[in-house]
Amino acid sequence: MTPELRLIHTNGVQVRAALYGEGPLVVMVHGFPESWYSWRHQMAPLAAAGFTACAIDVRGYGGSDKPHDVEAYSMANMTADVAGVIDALSPNAPAVIVGHDWGAPIVWHTAVLHPNKVRGVAGLSVPYYALPPAPLNQIFKALYTDQGKFFYMAHFQDEGVAEAEFEADVRGALRRIYFGASADSDGRWGYRDKPAGEPMLKGLPDPDPFPAWLTPADIDYFVEEFERSGFRGPINRYRNFERDWAMMNAVADRRIHQPALFIAGAEDMVLKMFGDGNVDTLIANMREQMTDFRGAHIIPGAGHWTQQEAPDATTGHLIDWLATLE
Repeated sequence: MTPELRLIHTNGVQVRAALYGEGPLVVMVHGFPESWYSWRHQMAPLAAAGFTACAIDVRGYGGSDKPHDVEAYSMANMTADVAGVIDALSPNAPAVIVGHDWGAPIVWHTAVLHPNKVRGVAGLSVPYYALPPAPLNQIFKALYTDQGKFFYMAHFQDEGVAEAEFEADVRGALRRIYFGASADSDGRWGYRDKPAGEPMLKGLPDPDPFPAWLTPADIDYFVEEFERSGFRGPINRYRNFERDWAMMNAVADRRIHQPALFIAGAEDMVLKMFGDGNVDTLIANMREQMTDFRGAHIIPGAGHWTQQEAPDATTGHLIDWLATLE
């Protein structure tokens, strides 16, 4: 399976999209630190099911444009990018959008901010919370930094610090991050006893061999992408919490009205961050913010990298859900 790679002009930038198949459009949006390639297992099955599978490089990543300014990575811009991709590839019909990790908030918010472009939305790993009680950086500062504890999102707030650490050893950084958030690491992440101010990668293991769900060739692809693109754009996404919160605070209707689906790995550390670690609470909270919530699938034995660690289960749930859409 070799997808077509195409540059799409959208919202003042060029976004690289991998395309495969023909039919109604499904746009897949990756998270941090990933690539269109994170959806490699889903491309052919979606095409075989009768869809145009489109996996993008989010701005700041891979073959897409990489603006320098922090504000270029606001949620308003990220969602406008996705809406523009839909305009370019499906000008006469709305698309289904699917996102993982940061891609999940991007697609959730695209459904709210650009409702006419979206006929269905699925989020992997990260649930939808319409508006937290305060910007996330303030919440994490109170929960972690002010208590002398390390938390990666708080660590990312200082420009250049995490970038320098990761870019000094791209392969080692990616391997540690990918393994640390996978089911194979038992969700440890190495942060439980780490004090604030320490490097992010300290304490994260780099296993040899790496678990089979990510092959050496897969790792090589990701490494080549980040050696070329760097990490500033990807990490800038975390520096927009205040801006994003103010933007959503001004939105009158923050509910998602399109058919919606949630998928996560049972061992995903994100599930512990939301709903007090109670999956039933997490799902109930999402249901309150969605008028057509069509269910949640929690995949046993999978960690944070949902569609890569459990590709068959993830793809199956997506295709079954797509079949229910009008």
